Amino acid sequence: MVYFGQTSCEQDTERYIDVVKYVFSCYKKEVPLVINTMGWVKGDGLLLLTDMIRLLSPTHVVQMDVYDWRAMAPLTPEKVRLTPGLYTKGKQPARRQQMELGAAEGWKAPEGEEDASAPQYKLLYVHPEFPRAGVAGEARVHSSVLRDMSILGYLGQLQPPELGSVLPLHSLVPYQVPFSAVALRVVHTDVAPTNIMYAVNASWVGLCRIPEEIRCQADGPVLLTQTPLCDCLGFGIVRGVEMEKKLYHVLTPVPPERLRLVNCLLLGNVAIPNCVLVSQEGLEGEIPYVTSDYNYSILGAGKLRKRKHFKRREHMFQCDYT
Repeated sequence: MVYFGQTSCEQDTERYIDVVKYVFSCYKKEVPLVINTMGWVKGDGLLLLTDMIRLLSPTHVVQMDVYDWRAMAPLTPEKVRLTPGLYTKGKQPARRQQMELGAAEGWKAPEGEEDASAPQYKLLYVHPEFPRAGVAGEARVHSSVLRDMSILGYLGQLQPPELGSVLPLHSLVPYQVPFSAVALRVVHTDVAPTNIMYAVNASWVGLCRIPEEIRCQADGPVLLTQTPLCDCLGFGIVRGVEMEKKLYHVLTPVPPERLRLVNCLLLGNVAIPNCVLVSQEGLEGEIPYVTSDYNYSILGAGKLRKRKHFKRREHMFQCDYT
């Protein structure tokens, strides 16, 4: 698993390609592999999807449409062969037309140099015929809601199974991680070193393993200058930063034997659900991590964002990460 650190690859498509290559290189081809592509299929998203098909060379492509609304033409092998992607070129039909018929019949790519622009797969095109199937706004759950539910389910592993009530963040015992034991990197934006701790505190981080040895020459945190392409062993919340003792306080359900392998914390643009921070019971006075007295000019952090979309009644849920 690799932590991409963003909810969309639109701002960093090159890294997205590198991440896909890294993950796919670990596939042993001993069992079938099902790849669930993202829903960005317009503009550069469709071009990137074309690149993915060429890169991964699937045996089957399942394309699902909705009734009375066609997002894009069927992704047939011929269309993918001719259409240029975001980073790959399509095979021009004129190139073949210029060849004589006799030469074309005997033409074959050299061994080991197959034409990557001409993937061979079977297209399974699903187009429902019953009304209102998949119509946006009818039975659709927004990706932000699904993402929050996934994070809440993951945080539920922190809760003691014998307790009936939910313990808030400030009641859970974190791991103490020395500054010198892990390297830090903010994935989605540039943050000044003087502001890095503002960004890390109370943030969702990927617990990663980089092959390089962590070498700290100063008392401050170890900062990476480039985003590494590395394995992610799990996720956690930096509950606090203790500057005097040079410690991060990290909440995570990852078992200790795997935590010993972690030497890098990647901070991305994936936010902790607002209800986890706001709905902390048993507090008097100010709620930890929540304030209205904040300097919004600081890069790397920001105010809680309001969700503009409306949720259907069946999609409303209480914040309960048990």
